[in-house]
Amino acid sequence: MFYRHVIQLLEERGVSLDSIAAMVYDLQRPYHETLTRMQCLVSVKKVLKKREVQHALITGVALDQLAEEKKLPMPLQKMMEVDEPLYGLDEIMALSITNVYGTIGLTSFGYLDKTKHGILHQLNNHDGQIHVFLDDLVAGVAAAASARIAHQNPDMERYKTDTD
Repeated sequence: MFYRHVIQLLEERGVSLDSIAAMVYDLQRPYHETLTRMQCLVSVKKVLKKREVQHALITGVALDQLAEEKKLPMPLQKMMEVDEPLYGLDEIMALSITNVYGTIGLTSFGYLDKTKHGILHQLNNHDGQIHVFLDDLVAGVAAAASARIAHQNPDMERYKTDTD
């Protein structure tokens, strides 16, 4: 199973599941007074157990690593080294993750991608490692885990009508 491999890849790149769960907690806490970090961690693990998420992470991390080793063909190598702003395939791969629990994840992903919240800030510091794909993929996982929690706790009671 790829699950353990993905956890190891994340840890090797400096991303703990707890750091992803912290972003999920920050995203969902305003909507759920009783939300715990443990619930967020469980949600992150559920997202990471999906095969399409695993495939995206394995592919993205591999491309980041190959770029660090200068093993990509030009001009892709240079685009990865400078984190070319118009290169959008990293976001496209991440968006495939955000949708595994519905489109609500798109909003959270956009927020995380713009603010570089939590671990994303560290990944974007370009400290000798290339994280062109990883930062977006981690944001995608957090957004999907947040969407998963949102779907488990619908706030539809306030919309009841007299016919309900």
